[in-house]
Amino acid sequence: MSEAGLQAARQKMIDAGVSTPAIEVFTRFYHLLESGETGVIREDTIEPLLDPPMLADVDITDAEAREAIGKTVIIKLNGGLGTSMGLDKAKTLLPVRDGMNFLDLIVQQVLAARERYDARLPLLLMNSFRTDEDTLAHLARYPELPVEDLPLSFVQNQEPKLRADDLTPVEWPADPSLEWCPPGHGDLYPALEGSGVLDALLEAGFRYACVSNGDNLGAAPNATIAGWFARSGAPYAAELCRRTVNDKKGGHLAIRKADGQLILRDTAQTAPEEMDYFTDEHRHPFFHTNNLWFDLQNLRDTLVERNSVLGLPLIRNEKTVDPTDSSSTPVIQVESAMGAAIEVFEGATAICVGRDRFLPVKTTNELLLLRSDVYNLTDEGKLVACTDTSPEISLDSRYYKTVQKFAERIPQAPSLRKATSFRVEGDYTFGTGVVVKGDVTLPDAGEASTVEDGTRLEG
Repeated sequence: MSEAGLQAARQKMIDAGVSTPAIEVFTRFYHLLESGETGVIREDTIEPLLDPPMLADVDITDAEAREAIGKTVIIKLNGGLGTSMGLDKAKTLLPVRDGMNFLDLIVQQVLAARERYDARLPLLLMNSFRTDEDTLAHLARYPELPVEDLPLSFVQNQEPKLRADDLTPVEWPADPSLEWCPPGHGDLYPALEGSGVLDALLEAGFRYACVSNGDNLGAAPNATIAGWFARSGAPYAAELCRRTVNDKKGGHLAIRKADGQLILRDTAQTAPEEMDYFTDEHRHPFFHTNNLWFDLQNLRDTLVERNSVLGLPLIRNEKTVDPTDSSSTPVIQVESAMGAAIEVFEGATAICVGRDRFLPVKTTNELLLLRSDVYNLTDEGKLVACTDTSPEISLDSRYYKTVQKFAERIPQAPSLRKATSFRVEGDYTFGTGVVVKGDVTLPDAGEASTVEDGTRLEG
């Protein structure tokens, strides 16, 4: 049945206009899935990465930095809707500071870097079919943003969800859109090729790509890293940060014992009984920021050599066709991580950067932090920390998980500059001018409560 399932899936993708490179990548993953591949990376097959180069030690001349950033394109992953935060549009349209959203601040960062380095520096967004229209409509307010004839976006591919029982494409007449899923951000490479954007960038004289998540405002254009990457001659590089006890979820790089190659291991590729190894910040002291760099020409050559299939590791995701209905048909989504490409390129490397390069917003906890006085917003659209360490934030998910509930209860962020931790357990609405100092926990009072204007909360 599996061969019939593959052909049915391929035909469904062809009928939907999915690009040939994406179909070939899906076909490889289908065969891996059929063979019982799980994508799990066992601890005894890897060695921890302990001594990557440090950005703080990099010595690049101004000329090298300018030359490299002048050949760089900034790519942002912008396919997510932010559904976990109750959003139904691109997460990057969510206001962050002073009425500006992620896209506004990203544009500020790119335009400022262009002016500083006299660089073309295109901004390119990998959107999904759900985020492309809203995103481009918002960017229309920046007529100076496009570079020459290059587009501002290309669209991530889609692939069929597969029934878990027989690996045929699932059918869901109640909502046919739920029959499809994104292939993970590893789709970056076939989407770049299949859209024609990769060739367009090379023809326009660009050589390097800097890629990061759209919700990570720390990953601003950086000419020093561009200069380091260009000087290294490496085909690919990942940005890492040193882990703390709070960094349990992010993937990490490791060295594969079999061939000494750097590889990426994500949570979904870790056996449940080995999660203690995965989350041990002493055993694996650096996490993968999902900021990465690659050589566009090298990528093009490798895709041609491999018939558009880089050969990224499989990530097998078991879900239901309707993610909001646990009784709906069980399905398997085949995905890949763009950072896993580090194992494809011989000579790939990594660099440890400062924590300022990693400011993602995955929950309203991080959103509160970025809206608070812990960060100052510069004229270049950068958020700069005002403290040596950031307080740990924990908001009761019953009342603050969605952006709407969060905004109703915290219309203005309290001062957190002198806080070390801030836990809200229960339903609290905050007035203006609230100050948090030290370790503060607001216990669940069993009813809705108000923190009045000007209140000082001290642990």
